[in-house]
Amino acid sequence: MPRVDADLKLDFKDVLLRPKRSSLKSRAEVDLERTFTFRNSKQTYSGIPIIVANMDTVGTFEMAVVMTQHSMFTAIHKHYSLDDWKLFAANHPECLQHVAVSSGSGENDLEKMSSILEAVPQAGNVVTGEMVEELILSGADIIKVGVGPGSVCTTRTKTGVGYPQLSAVIECADSAHGLKGHIISDGGCTCPGDVAKAFGAGADFVMLGGMFSGHTECAGDVIERNGQKLKLFYGMSSDTAMKKHAGGVAEYRASEGKTVEVPYKGGVENTILDILGGLRSTCTYVGAAKLKELSRRATFIRVTQQQSTMFC
Repeated sequence: MPRVDADLKLDFKDVLLRPKRSSLKSRAEVDLERTFTFRNSKQTYSGIPIIVANMDTVGTFEMAVVMTQHSMFTAIHKHYSLDDWKLFAANHPECLQHVAVSSGSGENDLEKMSSILEAVPQAGNVVTGEMVEELILSGADIIKVGVGPGSVCTTRTKTGVGYPQLSAVIECADSAHGLKGHIISDGGCTCPGDVAKAFGAGADFVMLGGMFSGHTECAGDVIERNGQKLKLFYGMSSDTAMKKHAGGVAEYRASEGKTVEVPYKGGVENTILDILGGLRSTCTYVGAAKLKELSRRATFIRVTQQQSTMFC
């Protein structure tokens, strides 16, 4: 029988972090790097746990080269060939500890991924605690959390399915950490403050797509229209992506993504520094000397608006 969960669920836009007493004298004192040892594989990872999404416009080898310079992570999109991976591994061995190989769920996808992992060193989303526990107990180390919050995702309007991202992260992080697992908050961040809120809510990693779109390191040509420079950005379940990689949208499904033109922003370096600078400021405001401490220092307050709209 259908039921309604009437408990309040919140998104990033619904809250702010409350500042707290801090002994930090400078934002430069904040340590954003973390080291994780994963529950099932026993592998370890050290770096700043911000991930470029595995979308074919942003999850590129070019993006990975710049992200690695900041000890940040890139989930490489699944449409590169084995030869592409071999060339990348030969030219940029320093990047291999900061990239992930993406794969589809078909038999051919598994074979391709296995070939890539043999050639280079090895480095589904949910929104409920029950599924997080199920996946961790089945052998997963890190669970991606988020259904529908992405900037070019239309799942919520096409299917009516989703979950406010802040609440999803809080609930899923609680379930994962109880089993010594980890989660990635995937989607819903529109600014550095949202990234900080995701970490404050308990995310171990935060994955970003739209915030990294429109840069030189993104795939695709720069488009000039009415004197403005633009780049395409689209969801991986959009008409654009499925026509490009699968010949079109299969008749048994609907497109669950959109295609947008975003302003061309130049190199991604400034965006990276803006995100990391905002995150250090957050930690300073709440008294967290390390990123690891942010969730323990986080108190969220509900708000009706994020900022003054006078000059927006």
